[in-house]
Amino acid sequence: MGARGEVGAAAGGALLLCASLLGAGCALGLSLGRGRGARDRGALAWLCYDALVHFALEGPFVYLSFTGNIAESDGLIASLCKEYGKADARWLNFDPTIVSLEILTVVLDGFLALVLIYAIVKEKYYRHFIQITLCVCELYGGWMTFSPDWLMGSPNLNTNSWLYFWVYLVFFNSVWVLIPGLLLWQSWVELKKMYHKGNSLGKKFQ
Repeated sequence: MGARGEVGAAAGGALLLCASLLGAGCALGLSLGRGRGARDRGALAWLCYDALVHFALEGPFVYLSFTGNIAESDGLIASLCKEYGKADARWLNFDPTIVSLEILTVVLDGFLALVLIYAIVKEKYYRHFIQITLCVCELYGGWMTFSPDWLMGSPNLNTNSWLYFWVYLVFFNSVWVLIPGLLLWQSWVELKKMYHKGNSLGKKFQ
């Protein structure tokens, strides 16, 4: 009973922290998107949450990985990583693949998210170039996080617990597949509209 209560408290704390970041990201994104269409407000809410996760969660993870290891570290972020480490053991100790991807994610994806937020708010011409680049980076990061372990038979992934498998591994990671996929589709549609509009204008002046 005590062990179950401890697991429940740890999981609850991790989910609460994630929910807090989601709430903060959505509030900031919706505030920045005042007066804009629903799609842009939704994109800004996601991007603010995305940037917060990269800088506030994954950044400290990279730091802790280089100064020691997660399994022996203390603090709020270390506790969150330890909880996620129950689903994917590679997060508990220095795994070169995970740490390499997280460095790229924090530095490149975090920066691109900030640039894209600015591009949407200021209606910059390079908005969809940055959006496509960021989404491809996010999808690549998701693939390279799991495919090496899948090819070895998933020795580090806990697939026996519904919480660790369906919530931690499937749900949390599929969000970074679904939303970048939707944003890629949005860019495709918008670029197609621009192309046809440009062609129409060109024909008028011929």
